[in-house]
Amino acid sequence: MSDEITLGNISSLSSPATDLIARAAGPLIEGDYFFRELINALPAAVYTTDPYGRITYYNEAAAALWGCRPELGKSDWCGSWKLFWPDGRVLPHDQCPMAVAVKEQQAIRGVEAVAERADGTRVPFLPFPTPIFNASGVFVGAVNMLVDITERKRAEEATQRLAAIVDSSDDAIVSKDLDGIITSWNKGAERIFGYMAEEIIGKSIKVLIPSEYHAEEDTILECIRRGQRIDHYETIRQRKHGSLINISLTVSPVRNLQGKIIGASKIARDITERKRSEAQISLLAREAEHRTKNILAAVQATVHLTQSETTDGLKSAIEGRIQAFANVHELFVQSRWEGAHLCDLVTSQLAPYCQDVETRARIEGPDLLLEPYAAQTIAVTLHELATNAAKYGALSAPDGRVHVCWSGVEKGSLFLRWTETGGPRVTSPTRKGFGTRVMERMIRDQLKGKMVFHWRAGGLECEISYPQ
Repeated sequence: MSDEITLGNISSLSSPATDLIARAAGPLIEGDYFFRELINALPAAVYTTDPYGRITYYNEAAAALWGCRPELGKSDWCGSWKLFWPDGRVLPHDQCPMAVAVKEQQAIRGVEAVAERADGTRVPFLPFPTPIFNASGVFVGAVNMLVDITERKRAEEATQRLAAIVDSSDDAIVSKDLDGIITSWNKGAERIFGYMAEEIIGKSIKVLIPSEYHAEEDTILECIRRGQRIDHYETIRQRKHGSLINISLTVSPVRNLQGKIIGASKIARDITERKRSEAQISLLAREAEHRTKNILAAVQATVHLTQSETTDGLKSAIEGRIQAFANVHELFVQSRWEGAHLCDLVTSQLAPYCQDVETRARIEGPDLLLEPYAAQTIAVTLHELATNAAKYGALSAPDGRVHVCWSGVEKGSLFLRWTETGGPRVTSPTRKGFGTRVMERMIRDQLKGKMVFHWRAGGLECEISYPQ
Protein backbone atom coordinates (compact mmCIF):
# COMPACT_ATOMS: atom_id res chain seq x y z
CA MET A 1 0.00 0.00 0.00
CA SER A 2 1.10 3.58 -0.53
CA ASP A 3 2.24 5.48 2.58
CA GLU A 4 0.21 8.41 1.24
CA ILE A 5 -2.99 6.54 2.12
CA THR A 6 -1.99 4.08 4.79
CA LEU A 7 -0.29 6.70 6.97
CA GLY A 8 -0.82 10.31 6.06
CA ASN A 9 -4.55 10.37 5.28
CA ILE A 10 -6.04 7.71 7.55
CA SER A 11 -7.53 10.24 9.91
CA SER A 12 -8.83 12.35 7.00
CA LEU A 13 -10.75 9.56 5.25
CA SER A 14 -14.18 11.13 5.11
CA SER A 15 -17.59 10.23 3.87
CA PRO A 16 -17.12 12.32 0.67
CA ALA A 17 -14.01 10.28 -0.19
CA THR A 18 -15.75 6.96 0.27
CA ASP A 19 -18.90 8.30 -1.38
CA LEU A 20 -16.83 9.18 -4.45
CA ILE A 21 -15.59 5.59 -4.65
CA ALA A 22 -19.15 4.38 -4.09
CA ARG A 23 -20.41 6.53 -6.97
CA ALA A 24 -17.64 5.24 -9.20
CA ALA A 25 -18.39 1.64 -8.22
CA GLY A 26 -21.85 1.70 -9.80
CA PRO A 27 -20.50 1.66 -13.36
CA LEU A 28 -17.95 -0.93 -12.24
CA ILE A 29 -20.69 -3.31 -11.34
CA GLU A 30 -22.29 -2.60 -14.68
CA GLY A 31 -18.96 -3.10 -16.50
CA ASP A 32 -17.92 0.50 -17.38
CA TYR A 33 -14.31 0.22 -18.59
CA PHE A 34 -13.22 3.79 -17.76
CA PHE A 35 -14.27 3.61 -14.14
CA ARG A 36 -12.79 0.14 -13.84
CA GLU A 37 -9.39 1.43 -14.92
CA LEU A 38 -9.77 4.49 -12.69
CA ILE A 39 -10.33 2.41 -9.56
CA ASN A 40 -7.65 -0.08 -10.57
CA ALA A 41 -5.10 2.74 -10.67
CA LEU A 42 -5.82 3.78 -7.08
CA PRO A 43 -3.21 2.79 -4.45
CA ALA A 44 -6.03 1.93 -2.01
CA ALA A 45 -7.50 -1.57 -1.98
CA VAL A 46 -11.00 -1.44 -3.48
CA TYR A 47 -13.46 -4.19 -4.41
CA THR A 48 -17.18 -4.56 -5.11
CA THR A 49 -19.86 -7.18 -4.60
CA ASP A 50 -23.28 -7.81 -6.02
CA PRO A 51 -26.39 -7.57 -3.79
CA TYR A 52 -25.73 -11.12 -2.60
CA GLY A 53 -22.20 -10.43 -1.45
CA ARG A 54 -20.41 -12.16 -4.32
CA ILE A 55 -17.22 -10.35 -5.36
CA THR A 56 -17.62 -8.76 -8.77
CA TYR A 57 -14.42 -6.71 -8.98
CA TYR A 58 -11.19 -5.94 -7.12
CA ASN A 59 -8.21 -3.81 -8.01
CA GLU A 60 -4.52 -4.72 -7.85
CA ALA A 61 -4.09 -3.07 -4.47
CA ALA A 62 -6.81 -5.35 -3.05
CA ALA A 63 -5.11 -8.43 -4.49
CA ALA A 64 -1.82 -7.32 -2.92
CA LEU A 65 -3.42 -6.78 0.48
CA TRP A 66 -5.18 -10.18 0.40
CA GLY A 67 -2.18 -12.00 -1.06
CA CYS A 68 -4.47 -13.85 -3.46
CA ARG A 69 -6.91 -13.37 -6.35
CA PRO A 70 -10.40 -14.57 -5.45
CA GLU A 71 -12.62 -15.92 -8.23
CA LEU A 72 -15.09 -13.29 -9.38
CA GLY A 73 -18.74 -14.14 -9.01
CA LYS A 74 -17.99 -17.05 -6.65
CA SER A 75 -16.06 -15.66 -3.65
CA ASP A 76 -18.27 -14.11 -1.02
CA TRP A 77 -17.88 -10.99 1.13
CA CYS A 78 -14.11 -10.59 1.16
CA GLY A 79 -11.07 -11.93 -0.67
CA SER A 80 -8.95 -12.51 2.46
CA TRP A 81 -7.72 -16.04 3.19
CA LYS A 82 -8.77 -15.64 6.83
CA LEU A 83 -10.10 -12.79 8.94
CA PHE A 84 -9.60 -11.93 12.60
CA TRP A 85 -10.70 -9.27 15.03
CA PRO A 86 -7.88 -7.08 16.42
CA ASP A 87 -7.93 -9.09 19.69
CA GLY A 88 -7.14 -12.31 17.78
CA ARG A 89 -10.62 -13.83 17.65
CA VAL A 90 -11.62 -15.45 14.38
CA LEU A 91 -13.88 -13.23 12.25
CA PRO A 92 -16.13 -15.39 9.99
CA HIS A 93 -16.38 -14.01 6.46
CA ASP A 94 -20.17 -13.83 6.65
CA GLN A 95 -19.85 -11.58 9.72
CA CYS A 96 -17.21 -9.26 8.34
CA PRO A 97 -17.98 -5.53 7.91
CA MET A 98 -18.71 -5.99 4.18
CA ALA A 99 -21.18 -8.78 4.94
CA VAL A 100 -22.94 -6.59 7.51
CA ALA A 101 -23.07 -3.65 5.08
CA VAL A 102 -24.61 -5.83 2.36
CA LYS A 103 -27.09 -7.54 4.66
CA GLU A 104 -28.16 -4.31 6.38
CA GLN A 105 -27.68 -2.10 3.28
CA GLN A 106 -25.87 0.55 5.28
CA ALA A 107 -22.32 1.85 5.47
CA ILE A 108 -20.08 0.51 8.25
CA ARG A 109 -17.41 2.76 9.79
CA GLY A 110 -15.00 2.73 12.71
CA VAL A 111 -14.25 -1.00 12.61
CA GLU A 112 -10.78 -2.59 12.46
CA ALA A 113 -9.95 -6.12 11.30
CA VAL A 114 -6.94 -8.25 10.43
CA ALA A 115 -6.52 -10.15 7.17
CA GLU A 116 -4.35 -13.27 7.08
CA ARG A 117 -2.76 -14.20 3.78
CA ALA A 118 -2.15 -17.77 2.63
CA ASP A 119 1.52 -17.47 3.64
CA GLY A 120 0.51 -16.66 7.22
CA THR A 121 1.37 -12.96 7.22
CA ARG A 122 -1.24 -10.68 8.72
CA VAL A 123 -2.33 -7.18 7.73
CA PRO A 124 -4.37 -4.95 10.05
CA PHE A 125 -6.78 -2.77 8.06
CA LEU A 126 -9.67 -0.34 8.26
CA PRO A 127 -12.64 -1.31 6.04
CA PHE A 128 -15.10 1.23 4.59
CA PRO A 129 -17.95 -0.95 3.19
CA THR A 130 -20.67 1.16 1.51
CA PRO A 131 -23.91 -0.03 -0.14
CA ILE A 132 -24.59 1.05 -3.76
CA PHE A 133 -28.04 1.95 -5.08
CA ASN A 134 -28.99 2.59 -8.72
CA ALA A 135 -30.85 5.66 -9.99
CA SER A 136 -34.14 4.04 -9.03
CA GLY A 137 -32.96 3.46 -5.45
CA VAL A 138 -32.60 -0.29 -5.92
CA PHE A 139 -29.77 -1.88 -3.95
CA VAL A 140 -27.35 -3.27 -6.55
CA GLY A 141 -24.26 -4.16 -4.51
CA ALA A 142 -21.54 -2.67 -2.34
CA VAL A 143 -18.07 -1.23 -2.57
CA ASN A 144 -15.37 -1.57 0.08
CA MET A 145 -12.11 0.29 0.50
CA LEU A 146 -9.46 -1.37 2.73
CA VAL A 147 -6.81 0.83 4.28
CA ASP A 148 -3.62 -0.98 5.40
CA ILE A 149 -2.79 0.34 8.89
CA THR A 150 0.28 -1.85 9.51
CA GLU A 151 2.64 1.10 9.91
CA ARG A 152 0.20 2.94 12.12
CA LYS A 153 -0.11 -0.12 14.37
CA ARG A 154 3.64 -0.45 14.59
CA ALA A 155 3.92 3.19 15.53
CA GLU A 156 1.20 2.78 18.16
CA GLU A 157 2.89 -0.30 19.63
CA ALA A 158 6.25 1.48 19.70
CA THR A 159 4.63 4.45 21.40
CA GLN A 160 2.93 2.19 23.95
CA ARG A 161 6.19 0.35 24.69
CA LEU A 162 8.01 3.63 25.11
CA ALA A 163 5.26 4.96 27.38
CA ALA A 164 5.42 1.77 29.49
CA ILE A 165 9.21 2.07 29.80
CA VAL A 166 8.96 5.72 30.81
CA ASP A 167 6.14 5.04 33.27
CA SER A 168 7.92 2.12 34.96
CA SER A 169 11.36 3.75 35.15
CA ASP A 170 12.83 4.43 38.59
CA ASP A 171 14.45 7.54 37.13
CA ALA A 172 12.61 10.82 36.76
CA ILE A 173 11.80 11.34 33.06
CA VAL A 174 10.50 14.83 32.40
CA SER A 175 9.90 16.93 29.31
CA LYS A 176 9.82 20.72 29.13
CA ASP A 177 9.47 23.39 26.49
CA LEU A 178 12.16 25.91 25.59
CA ASP A 179 10.95 28.25 28.33
CA GLY A 180 11.51 25.57 30.94
CA ILE A 181 7.80 24.80 31.45
CA ILE A 182 7.18 21.16 32.40
CA THR A 183 5.03 19.30 29.86
CA SER A 184 5.29 15.67 31.05
CA TRP A 185 6.11 13.93 34.32
CA ASN A 186 6.47 10.19 34.97
CA LYS A 187 5.99 8.16 38.15
CA GLY A 188 9.75 8.08 38.72
CA ALA A 189 9.66 11.87 38.95
CA GLU A 190 6.78 11.62 41.44
CA ARG A 191 8.84 9.27 43.64
CA ILE A 192 12.04 11.31 43.48
CA PHE A 193 10.69 14.84 43.76
CA GLY A 194 7.40 14.28 45.60
CA TYR A 195 5.15 16.19 43.17
CA MET A 196 2.22 14.49 41.45
CA ALA A 197 1.93 15.10 37.70
CA GLU A 198 -1.18 17.26 38.10
CA GLU A 199 0.68 19.47 40.59
CA ILE A 200 3.74 20.16 38.50
CA ILE A 201 2.85 20.03 34.78
CA GLY A 202 2.57 23.58 33.49
CA LYS A 203 4.99 24.97 36.07
CA SER A 204 8.58 26.06 35.59
CA ILE A 205 11.29 23.45 36.03
CA LYS A 206 12.94 25.92 38.39
CA VAL A 207 10.46 24.81 41.06
CA LEU A 208 12.84 21.85 41.50
CA ILE A 209 16.01 23.93 41.52
CA PRO A 210 17.49 25.74 44.55
CA SER A 211 17.77 29.45 43.83
CA GLU A 212 21.56 29.38 43.77
CA TYR A 213 21.39 26.91 40.84
CA HIS A 214 18.90 28.84 38.66
CA ALA A 215 21.65 30.15 36.37
CA GLU A 216 22.63 26.53 35.74
CA GLU A 217 19.19 25.81 34.26
CA ASP A 218 19.44 28.87 31.99
CA THR A 219 22.74 27.51 30.66
CA ILE A 220 21.19 24.08 30.05
CA LEU A 221 18.31 25.61 28.07
CA GLU A 222 20.78 27.59 25.95
CA CYS A 223 22.63 24.35 25.13
CA ILE A 224 19.34 22.68 24.19
CA ARG A 225 18.39 25.56 21.86
CA ARG A 226 21.72 24.99 20.10
CA GLY A 227 20.92 21.29 19.75
CA GLN A 228 23.49 20.18 22.31
CA ARG A 229 22.96 17.23 24.64
CA ILE A 230 23.90 17.31 28.35
CA ASP A 231 25.30 13.97 29.53
CA HIS A 232 25.36 12.77 33.16
CA TYR A 233 25.66 16.18 34.73
CA GLU A 234 25.76 15.92 38.54
CA THR A 235 24.02 18.64 40.50
CA ILE A 236 21.61 19.40 43.35
CA ARG A 237 17.83 19.54 43.16
CA GLN A 238 15.05 20.16 45.67
CA ARG A 239 12.10 17.96 46.63
CA LYS A 240 8.58 19.19 47.21
CA HIS A 241 9.07 19.63 50.94
CA GLY A 242 12.43 21.35 50.65
CA SER A 243 14.97 18.55 51.16
CA LEU A 244 17.92 18.52 48.76
CA ILE A 245 19.06 15.54 46.72
CA ASN A 246 22.06 14.74 44.55
CA ILE A 247 21.07 13.86 41.00
CA SER A 248 22.71 12.97 37.70
CA LEU A 249 21.07 14.73 34.73
CA THR A 250 20.92 13.79 31.07
CA VAL A 251 19.13 16.38 28.94
CA SER A 252 18.42 15.98 25.21
CA PRO A 253 16.75 18.27 22.63
CA VAL A 254 13.25 17.28 21.43
CA ARG A 255 12.46 18.00 17.76
CA ASN A 256 9.18 18.09 15.87
CA LEU A 257 8.56 16.33 12.54
CA GLN A 258 10.20 19.19 10.69
CA GLY A 259 13.37 18.84 12.81
CA LYS A 260 12.82 22.04 14.74
CA ILE A 261 13.83 21.95 18.43
CA ILE A 262 10.69 22.48 20.49
CA GLY A 263 11.82 21.40 23.97
CA ALA A 264 13.90 19.01 25.98
CA SER A 265 13.62 15.62 27.62
CA LYS A 266 15.36 15.20 30.92
CA ILE A 267 16.34 12.04 32.80
CA ALA A 268 17.21 12.64 36.45
CA ARG A 269 18.70 9.85 38.56
CA ASP A 270 18.83 10.11 42.34
CA ILE A 271 22.49 9.54 43.27
CA THR A 272 22.19 10.52 46.94
CA GLU A 273 23.00 6.97 48.11
CA ARG A 274 25.87 6.73 45.64
CA LYS A 275 27.32 9.99 46.94
CA ARG A 276 26.92 8.77 50.50
CA SER A 277 28.66 5.51 49.59
CA GLU A 278 31.48 7.36 47.86
CA ALA A 279 32.00 9.52 50.94
CA GLN A 280 32.00 6.44 53.14
CA ILE A 281 34.46 4.65 50.86
CA SER A 282 36.73 7.69 50.93
CA LEU A 283 36.53 7.79 54.72
CA LEU A 284 37.24 4.07 54.97
CA ALA A 285 40.16 4.42 52.58
CA ARG A 286 41.71 7.12 54.75
CA GLU A 287 41.02 5.04 57.85
CA ALA A 288 42.54 1.95 56.24
CA GLU A 289 45.61 3.97 55.31
CA HIS A 290 45.91 5.22 58.89
CA ARG A 291 45.47 1.76 60.37
CA THR A 292 47.89 0.19 57.90
CA LYS A 293 50.53 2.70 58.90
CA ASN A 294 49.89 1.86 62.56
CA ILE A 295 50.14 -1.86 61.86
CA LEU A 296 53.39 -1.46 59.97
CA ALA A 297 54.78 0.80 62.69
CA ALA A 298 53.88 -1.77 65.35
CA VAL A 299 55.40 -4.63 63.34
CA GLN A 300 58.50 -2.56 62.67
CA ALA A 301 58.90 -1.79 66.37
CA THR A 302 58.40 -5.45 67.27
CA VAL A 303 60.99 -6.61 64.76
CA HIS A 304 63.39 -3.93 65.97
CA LEU A 305 62.99 -5.07 69.59
CA THR A 306 63.35 -8.76 68.80
CA GLN A 307 66.73 -10.36 69.43
CA SER A 308 68.01 -13.90 69.68
CA GLU A 309 71.28 -15.75 69.96
CA THR A 310 70.44 -17.84 66.88
CA THR A 311 68.92 -17.18 63.47
CA ASP A 312 66.21 -19.79 64.03
CA GLY A 313 65.40 -18.30 67.40
CA LEU A 314 65.11 -14.81 65.88
CA LYS A 315 62.89 -16.13 63.09
CA SER A 316 60.65 -18.00 65.54
CA ALA A 317 60.30 -14.96 67.82
CA ILE A 318 59.40 -12.64 64.95
CA GLU A 319 56.89 -15.13 63.50
CA GLY A 320 55.21 -15.56 66.86
CA ARG A 321 54.84 -11.83 67.45
CA ILE A 322 53.53 -11.19 63.93
CA GLN A 323 51.04 -14.04 64.41
CA ALA A 324 49.89 -12.25 67.56
CA PHE A 325 49.16 -9.21 65.39
CA ALA A 326 47.31 -11.41 62.89
CA ASN A 327 45.13 -12.87 65.65
CA VAL A 328 44.12 -9.48 66.95
CA HIS A 329 43.38 -8.23 63.45
CA GLU A 330 40.85 -11.01 62.98
CA LEU A 331 39.06 -9.51 65.96
CA PHE A 332 39.25 -6.05 64.38
CA VAL A 333 37.47 -7.35 61.29
CA GLN A 334 34.68 -8.79 63.43
CA SER A 335 34.15 -5.41 65.10
CA ARG A 336 34.47 -3.49 61.81
CA TRP A 337 37.74 -2.02 63.02
CA GLU A 338 36.31 -0.51 66.16
CA GLY A 339 38.79 -2.54 68.21
CA ALA A 340 38.94 -5.88 70.04
CA HIS A 341 37.07 -7.14 73.08
CA LEU A 342 39.59 -7.92 75.82
CA CYS A 343 38.07 -11.32 76.62
CA ASP A 344 38.38 -12.42 72.98
CA LEU A 345 41.87 -11.00 72.82
CA VAL A 346 43.07 -13.04 75.82
CA THR A 347 41.43 -16.21 74.44
CA SER A 348 43.00 -15.81 70.97
CA GLN A 349 46.52 -15.41 72.42
CA LEU A 350 46.19 -18.42 74.76
CA ALA A 351 44.63 -20.72 72.16
CA PRO A 352 47.92 -21.75 70.44
CA TYR A 353 49.26 -23.02 73.78
CA CYS A 354 46.15 -24.65 75.27
CA GLN A 355 44.19 -27.40 73.60
CA ASP A 356 41.30 -26.46 75.87
CA VAL A 357 41.47 -22.82 76.95
CA GLU A 358 38.44 -23.14 79.24
CA THR A 359 40.11 -25.98 81.20
CA ARG A 360 43.62 -24.50 81.43
CA ALA A 361 42.71 -20.84 81.87
CA ARG A 362 40.25 -18.73 83.81
CA ILE A 363 39.41 -15.47 82.09
CA GLU A 364 37.22 -12.89 83.79
CA GLY A 365 36.49 -9.22 83.73
CA PRO A 366 33.92 -6.73 82.45
CA ASP A 367 33.19 -6.49 78.73
CA LEU A 368 35.77 -4.04 77.49
CA LEU A 369 36.53 -2.97 73.92
CA LEU A 370 40.15 -1.92 73.44
CA GLU A 371 40.83 0.54 70.66
CA PRO A 372 43.03 -0.94 67.90
CA TYR A 373 46.40 0.54 68.82
CA ALA A 374 46.14 -0.52 72.46
CA ALA A 375 44.77 -3.93 71.45
CA GLN A 376 47.84 -4.60 69.28
CA THR A 377 50.23 -3.84 72.15
CA ILE A 378 48.27 -5.91 74.67
CA ALA A 379 48.08 -8.76 72.13
CA VAL A 380 51.88 -8.93 71.74
CA THR A 381 52.31 -8.68 75.54
CA LEU A 382 49.87 -11.54 76.17
CA HIS A 383 51.62 -13.53 73.44
CA GLU A 384 54.96 -13.11 75.26
CA LEU A 385 53.42 -14.15 78.58
CA ALA A 386 51.73 -17.19 77.00
CA THR A 387 54.94 -18.22 75.20
CA ASN A 388 56.96 -17.96 78.43
CA ALA A 389 54.28 -19.93 80.34
CA ALA A 390 54.34 -22.67 77.67
CA LYS A 391 58.13 -22.94 77.82
CA TYR A 392 58.91 -22.45 81.52
CA GLY A 393 55.75 -21.69 83.47
CA ALA A 394 52.28 -23.04 84.25
CA LEU A 395 51.40 -24.12 80.71
CA SER A 396 54.49 -26.37 80.57
CA ALA A 397 52.98 -28.65 83.25
CA PRO A 398 49.85 -30.82 82.84
CA ASP A 399 48.21 -29.37 85.96
CA GLY A 400 49.27 -25.79 85.42
CA ARG A 401 46.66 -23.07 85.12
CA VAL A 402 46.54 -19.41 84.08
CA HIS A 403 44.19 -16.81 85.54
CA VAL A 404 43.72 -13.56 83.62
CA CYS A 405 41.48 -10.88 85.09
CA TRP A 406 40.97 -7.16 84.71
CA SER A 407 39.08 -4.60 86.67
CA GLY A 408 38.06 -2.26 83.89
CA VAL A 409 38.76 1.42 84.16
CA GLU A 410 39.85 2.60 87.57
CA LYS A 411 40.65 6.29 87.93
CA GLY A 412 41.15 6.50 84.20
CA SER A 413 43.40 3.42 83.94
CA LEU A 414 42.99 -0.18 82.88
CA PHE A 415 44.36 -2.75 85.33
CA LEU A 416 45.06 -6.31 84.11
CA ARG A 417 46.58 -9.17 86.12
CA TRP A 418 48.14 -12.40 84.76
CA THR A 419 48.59 -15.17 87.39
CA GLU A 420 50.11 -18.64 86.90
CA THR A 421 49.61 -21.61 89.24
CA GLY A 422 50.40 -25.34 89.24
CA GLY A 423 53.56 -25.07 87.18
CA PRO A 424 57.23 -25.56 88.03
CA ARG A 425 58.56 -23.80 91.10
CA VAL A 426 59.49 -20.22 90.27
CA THR A 427 62.57 -18.38 91.45
CA SER A 428 63.24 -14.72 90.87
CA PRO A 429 65.54 -14.30 87.83
CA THR A 430 68.93 -12.72 88.37
CA ARG A 431 68.51 -10.64 85.23
CA LYS A 432 65.66 -9.56 82.98
CA GLY A 433 65.11 -11.78 80.02
CA PHE A 434 64.77 -10.28 76.55
CA GLY A 435 61.04 -11.06 76.37
CA THR A 436 60.49 -9.20 79.62
CA ARG A 437 62.33 -6.15 78.30
CA VAL A 438 60.26 -6.23 75.10
CA MET A 439 56.98 -6.27 77.02
CA GLU A 440 58.03 -3.49 79.38
CA ARG A 441 59.20 -1.26 76.55
CA MET A 442 56.00 -1.77 74.52
CA ILE A 443 53.74 -1.04 77.49
CA ARG A 444 55.85 1.96 78.50
CA ASP A 445 56.59 3.47 75.09
CA GLN A 446 53.38 2.71 73.22
CA LEU A 447 50.72 2.86 75.95
CA LYS A 448 52.48 5.12 78.47
CA GLY A 449 51.74 2.44 81.05
CA LYS A 450 53.70 0.21 83.38
CA MET A 451 54.26 -3.50 83.96
CA VAL A 452 55.21 -5.18 87.25
CA PHE A 453 56.37 -8.82 87.70
CA HIS A 454 56.00 -10.80 90.92
CA TRP A 455 58.10 -13.97 90.87
CA ARG A 456 56.21 -16.00 93.47
CA ALA A 457 57.18 -19.61 94.25
CA GLY A 458 53.75 -20.86 93.12
CA GLY A 459 53.97 -19.08 89.79
CA LEU A 460 54.50 -15.80 87.98
CA GLU A 461 52.16 -12.89 88.57
CA CYS A 462 52.23 -9.93 86.21
CA GLU A 463 50.32 -6.67 86.58
CA ILE A 464 49.74 -4.28 83.66
CA SER A 465 48.16 -0.84 83.86
CA TYR A 466 47.93 2.03 81.43
CA PRO A 467 45.82 5.21 81.11
CA GLN A 468 42.72 5.00 78.93
